[in-house]
Amino acid sequence: MLIVAAVRAASRVAGVASVAKWRAARFVDFIAVVVSVCVASAAHAAAMTDASQVAVAARPTIVVLGDSLSAEYGLARGTGWVALLRQRLAQTGSNYDVINASISGDTTSDGRGRLPAILARAHPAIVIIELGGNDALRGIPLAVTVENLQDLIARSRAAGAKVLLVGMQIPSNYGPDYTQKFRMLYPQLAQQTRVAFAPFLLEGLADQPQMFQADQIHPIEAAQPRLLDNVYPALKPLLTLRRQ
Repeated sequence: MLIVAAVRAASRVAGVASVAKWRAARFVDFIAVVVSVCVASAAHAAAMTDASQVAVAARPTIVVLGDSLSAEYGLARGTGWVALLRQRLAQTGSNYDVINASISGDTTSDGRGRLPAILARAHPAIVIIELGGNDALRGIPLAVTVENLQDLIARSRAAGAKVLLVGMQIPSNYGPDYTQKFRMLYPQLAQQTRVAFAPFLLEGLADQPQMFQADQIHPIEAAQPRLLDNVYPALKPLLTLRRQ
């Protein structure tokens, strides 16, 4: 009986050892599978990241740096001229994204302060500069406005972007001298710097009060297609990439 018991005990020990070996082997297999999955997931994530970067690089960006006239002030989101530009580019097969970096109330100084970060983040192919109206409203000296616009143009170009300058005009009640000099600073600057130029964002609307909101400064939604039409002819020659 003692011998039988000893044999049985030995068998149990051997069985336990076999089970332990089997479990150890399965654990090793499990670890191998986990490692394989992790490596595959990491490789997939890296591939997806690379693909995403390629997609971003393959789809250039237009940045609109403007004030309330471009920031959809008083309008429903997605109805301003910049949103309409995005739609037109999609309809015509132009391979560009559009980033609206406009902020209501911005002056050329504000835009100058914000532009470096925008350029670093967006790496735009084209920068549309629509600023200066608030400079006039605040009585900022014209020399300051010109200097700021020059800097915006220079920085955009240094970042590899083409530039479109959008002109602005102000009412004659600011005085004929200031009004005239303000109006002329845009075409003069565009000529000096050799950038694309849209003469006046509000062309064809200034004498139609019904096309403006109650403040008689900001165009209503129905006027936004006209704003786009005032900009697009100057922008179109800069659009060199088409969808394949």
